[in-house]
Order: sequence, then structure tokens, then C-alpha cells
Amino acid sequence: MDVIVTHAISVFMGFFAIMNPIANTPVFLGLTSEETHEQRKKVALMALALSFIIVAVFAVAGKMIFDLFGITLPAFRITGGVLVALVGYHMLQGGQHSSIQHPSDEDKESSMDAIMNIAISPLAMPILAGPGTIATAINFSSSGRISDLVVTVGAFFVLCLISYIFFIFGEKFVRYLGDNGIKVVTRLMGLILAVIGVQMLIAGIGGAITQLH
Repeated sequence: MDVIVTHAISVFMGFFAIMNPIANTPVFLGLTSEETHEQRKKVALMALALSFIIVAVFAVAGKMIFDLFGITLPAFRITGGVLVALVGYHMLQGGQHSSIQHPSDEDKESSMDAIMNIAISPLAMPILAGPGTIATAINFSSSGRISDLVVTVGAFFVLCLISYIFFIFGEKFVRYLGDNGIKVVTRLMGLILAVIGVQMLIAGIGGAITQLH
């Protein structure tokens, strides 16, 4: 029993280090800075639910999926890095979701669709369930034992709950920042996201070079 608990803690800390809810909270706030409280809750719930599904699927059949499509982890990291860097650049330029920040009555439905798209990309993939998170899930569940699979999926589920709490209560910071503060945070998070994307890109290229040699 002690071995299982120790392993579960190790798995949880591994996921926590990769998908850090503390670091991701300002990113989430930057991406949803002018949405309402209800919209922000929907985005957080959908993003984390999709992240859980993605990680659970890769924990169960990750190696098989990669082999089936001929995908390598470096290629996955390179693609994810490009996507994250582009989102960060967009935020840095102040072009963040202008079409959904002040929706009219006529385009309210399409605006909600755009908000939900934020939850799918870039939040769920590749920020939350990115290459590092997926690789971690595959590594922890690669033994083939049911107990390792259950611990891996369970640990990530707990982390998703914690992340949801961080995302929702992080809204309180928005009230104190005001409009100008939100713009500064958005651009700062855009810079950080761009750097994270470049770092993922470098890691992917390094991995690809290593595989070639």
C-alpha cells in the first residue's frame, strides 16, 4: 500500500511539474481576460475535460497511436512549440480574440463558439495536454500494469480539479488589475507563451537530431 501511495505521489508531482496550474493560471486569465465569469467557467471546464480525455487516451494507447501514424515525440514537440509560439505572438501584439470580447446580439452564438474554440486550442492542446504532459502519461503507464494506468489517470484527474480551482479563483486578480492591468498581463503572458513555444521547438529539434544520430 505504501508503495502505491509513494508511486501515486511521484506521478502527481511529475504531472504537476509539467502542467503547472500556478504558471498556467495567468495564461488562462490572459486568454479569457474579458469574458464573463460564466464564460470563463465554461472555458476552464471544457479545456480541462478535453485535457483529461487526451491524457487518458494516450495513457492507455499512446505508443500504439504514435506507431500507427508514424509520429515521433520530437515531431509532436516541434508542432506544439510552433502552435504555442504563434498564440503567444498573437497575444503579444494585442490581437487577442477581438471578435469575441465585445459581441453584439446578432453574433452572440458565433462568439460563444469562438470562446469554446479557445478551450480546445490553445488551452487543452497544446498548453495543458501538451507534448510533455502526454509523454509523461505514456512513461508512467508504459509498464502495462492496470495499477500504473489507474494511478496515472487518477493523478492527472486530481491535477485537473486543482487547475480548475486555480483558474476560477484566479478571476479575483482580474478585478484588481483593471483594464490597463489586464492588457499588460496579456502581453506579458503572450511573451511567456512565445518563449515556452520556442523552448518546446528547441527540445523537439534536439530530440530529432538525437534520433537521426
